[in-house]
Amino acid sequence: MAKKDNGPLVAATNRKAYHNYHILDTYEAGIELLGSEVKSIRKKEVSLDGAFVRIEGMQAYVFNMHINPYKYNTVTEVEPLRQRRLLLNKKEINKLKGHAEIKGHTIIPLEVYFKNGWAKIKVGLGKGKQLFDKRDAIKKRDLSREMEKDFKNKIKF
Repeated sequence: MAKKDNGPLVAATNRKAYHNYHILDTYEAGIELLGSEVKSIRKKEVSLDGAFVRIEGMQAYVFNMHINPYKYNTVTEVEPLRQRRLLLNKKEINKLKGHAEIKGHTIIPLEVYFKNGWAKIKVGLGKGKQLFDKRDAIKKRDLSREMEKDFKNKIKF
């Protein structure tokens, strides 16, 4: 009997990233984790609020990604906010590094999820939004919701 694949198990999303940045490009990277951190992520005890990616040398690291310590861990105590290495190709790191050096661009984590049993992180190359951009996005979203609501009401009658 074949296993049913429900797609990737999303553990956390960075919803503020989509509000504060225009996402220009996304990349999928592996994360270098300890065993107890993997168990905590499976329990969805991870937060991406305030997290960012920095490239140091030829390695990419994610900072301020909070992973709660696993409750039943007996081996070692892991710091929740430690920097974690991202597993990217050399070509991807060079591309991200080049874009991140442009003023106003940054690399931000968007999602943490499991794919085929491996912990992955989706990082995005983002450009900061201005205040008026945020207001326009909110206005468009409200208008589309209102139009959908009106359309549903017309169909019912």
